[in-house]
Amino acid sequence: MTDASARLWEPSMSQGWAPRRDPPTVTGTLAVQMFGRFRAFWCGREVVLESRAARAVLSLVTLRPRPWVRDAITAEIWPDAGYGPSARLRQALWLVRKGLARSGADPAKVLDADDDTICLRPDILVQSDVARFDELLRSRPPSLEAALGLYGGDFAEDLGLECLAARREHLSDLYEDALASVAQARLAAGDLLSAQEAAIALLERDPLREEAHAVLIEVYGRIGSRSQVDRQYRRLTAVLATELDAVPLAETRVSYLIALARARARSVDVAVVLAKESGLAGRGYGSVTVS
Repeated sequence: MTDASARLWEPSMSQGWAPRRDPPTVTGTLAVQMFGRFRAFWCGREVVLESRAARAVLSLVTLRPRPWVRDAITAEIWPDAGYGPSARLRQALWLVRKGLARSGADPAKVLDADDDTICLRPDILVQSDVARFDELLRSRPPSLEAALGLYGGDFAEDLGLECLAARREHLSDLYEDALASVAQARLAAGDLLSAQEAAIALLERDPLREEAHAVLIEVYGRIGSRSQVDRQYRRLTAVLATELDAVPLAETRVSYLIALARARARSVDVAVVLAKESGLAGRGYGSVTVS
């Protein structure tokens, strides 16, 4: 296991997700990472799966606790194959068992697979970054920063399973909403750089998120950059007109005007300080005009 993957399993408040000790009745813990590239760990040791199909099989049986009919799981992974016996599924299952065995697990104690169905055995403790992400967002108050730390990429993005597309979109929406809330919270706390990072990350995913543009406008106003304030507002105006045939909200327009005024005032303050430091103020240049 690499240093990075090892850190994933250390208890960490910033990470927000770490495996818990197994209760006495539990055979072992299967932990899966499904944000970004799929990874699985058995009792802390990585389960190396040598094909996308093997990763898809393990992800599907992890996500749904009840048994999968073999024909159904085949149809999800290979939609063009139809129903009936599948040599490809048998090969994928063999690779899953191989990966589990190499990680120190007894495959027969992890997977329950017969001629008709496939599932995980009930005495296996399953943990996932997706479940932890959901827990953090549902907590009161929500632990948004910790949730963002878990999102290493879109859900199951490397598996190519159409059956997971709706869940991927839902989790993506939750992530973007969390980004928006975090950007605004960081701005309110005066952490301008981190607020800017969150707002930019959100706009890279969805350029139509007006609240992210508004955060950037206010950030640039506070740091005194009139050109960036104006540029960001023009970007917002252009994308809304092109994509939605709409104009910015009234409150965004007000924020823009306030940011411009704040940037101008900051520029004046800086100019006065520079004039004093250079000695101009003492020679009759105490009044500085900034256009």
